[in-house]
Amino acid sequence: MPVLESRLTIGELARRAGVATSALRYYEQVGLIVSERTAGGQRRYARAMLRRVAFIRAAQQVGLTLDEVGASLARLPAERAPNKADWNSVSHTWVARIDDRIAELEGLRDRLTGCVGCGCLSLRTCRLYNPGDTAATHGAGARWLLGDTPPDGAGIAAE
Repeated sequence: MPVLESRLTIGELARRAGVATSALRYYEQVGLIVSERTAGGQRRYARAMLRRVAFIRAAQQVGLTLDEVGASLARLPAERAPNKADWNSVSHTWVARIDDRIAELEGLRDRLTGCVGCGCLSLRTCRLYNPGDTAATHGAGARWLLGDTPPDGAGIAAE
């Protein structure tokens, strides 16, 4: 059986975690992971950082911001890989966030179906859903799909 190194290079961590080395540098810059430096200035990561990077990626898939990820990671032990109890404690705090995200996605699905139901497929020029491109006054992107409320008289009439 091969002997596992206690410290990983940035390339090894990136390969094993499935992320770019630039992502690891950024995670380190914002305090989500830590490394030690060799005498030559090269980064070396404790093996526990593999779990932290996996945690960061899972949290991002849930929709957590990096600030929220940092707050969650602050609750985990820094000196060792988190165990099941540690993960359960942190993941429990995600339930409300996941429920909010589900509701947001369901609302998006419902609005999207109504919007593209006319067949024009154009949020910018749709005379029913965005007359005169009034959505542009609310900012960039598909404003009504992002949750802004169309002015009275705008939007697709109920069938």
